Amino acid sequence: MRNADALALERLTAADPVLVDVKPACEVLEGLSPTTFLHAGPPIAFADMCPPMQGAVYCALLNEGLAKDIGQARRMAADGSITYAPCHSFGAVGPMTGLTTWSMPLWVVEDRATGRRSYANISEGVGVGLRFGEYSPKTLERLAWMREELAPLLSRLLREEGGIELAPLMAQALSMGDELHMRNHAGTALFVKNYAWHIAKLAGEKAEQVLRFIGVGHDQFFLNIAMAANKLAADLADGVPGSAMVTAIARNGVEVGIRISGLPGRWFTAPAPEVEGLYFPGFTRADACRDLGDSAIMEVGGFGGCAMAAAPAIVKFLGASGAETARKTTQDMYAITLGRHPRYQIPALDFAGTPCGIDAARVVETGITPVLNTAIASNQAGAGMVGAGMSTLPAEPFADALRALAEEMGI
Repeated sequence: MRNADALALERLTAADPVLVDVKPACEVLEGLSPTTFLHAGPPIAFADMCPPMQGAVYCALLNEGLAKDIGQARRMAADGSITYAPCHSFGAVGPMTGLTTWSMPLWVVEDRATGRRSYANISEGVGVGLRFGEYSPKTLERLAWMREELAPLLSRLLREEGGIELAPLMAQALSMGDELHMRNHAGTALFVKNYAWHIAKLAGEKAEQVLRFIGVGHDQFFLNIAMAANKLAADLADGVPGSAMVTAIARNGVEVGIRISGLPGRWFTAPAPEVEGLYFPGFTRADACRDLGDSAIMEVGGFGGCAMAAAPAIVKFLGASGAETARKTTQDMYAITLGRHPRYQIPALDFAGTPCGIDAARVVETGITPVLNTAIASNQAGAGMVGAGMSTLPAEPFADALRALAEEMGI
């Protein structure tokens, strides 16, 4: 198993993600149909979804023109008209509810050495939106603008640039105080700094609207790009026989699931944890959804909770007591990972590489489970984010995955 884990880690850290295009999901996700709706987390039936995810399904039905009103959307969501599948099953990831459908524009990230690609939808910007289960006219108008105007512009930008190498941007953002899960201030700022001129050239009189959307109050714009980069790295490391390295962590608001390299495509699940953190004024734990979203792919790649020591400024936002929490969280993650990333370094730890390659065996041996930095979504559709905090994963999926791997290997 050690040689298998070393190979999986080597593939994870060798990934060279390049942002190459923006394309509609129907053009890049093989096997997707107009009535296949992708969601965050492990598989789940519509009836079992949390209210924000059900609301996102209604929004997607309206956005795709499959339903003419909310009444029809509610009926179609539950009557078998729609097939539901995890984003991960199609090489994609999505934050919060993760809803990804036929016409939605996706970031396309490619590994130049292998040609492997991964995908993520574009962040909707400030406010609630589809990702939180809102289906208002405002949300539908924004999605239409993103599909019809923003996506073609970004596609043209990326093709004229010849792609954007993401590893240098992510490494620089890390050194500037991002952990690239809940803090993407630097990554977003670097994107604007490097490409605002090109956007202005392409967008003409619409440049103000585009740049305002990306740069004003939209600090998490870079997150979805980084998620696609980490999904690419994880997929490159998947399928190594005998490896217990984690290649996916995802939550659907009801369950959390993990996948490991040696058992590609298999989910090991447990009830999604509640998030411990800081609630916005007027909200309490009673308003919170259980942990939700595919954004834990960031921790799979060595960011988020793994890299928290790089972003001490985030601890207060997450409800932690002080900067020492950030350092201790990262140090704990070193105990359950296979190595340190050669590209992504933490200045505050004397430029040590981020802990990466979460090992299910080490999780079981140490009793330390991964910590995710995450938003806290409301448990009501369309209400948005009610806080932010840290989610500590249960141990059961890691133990179950390890037992299944041992059985697969005949141990």
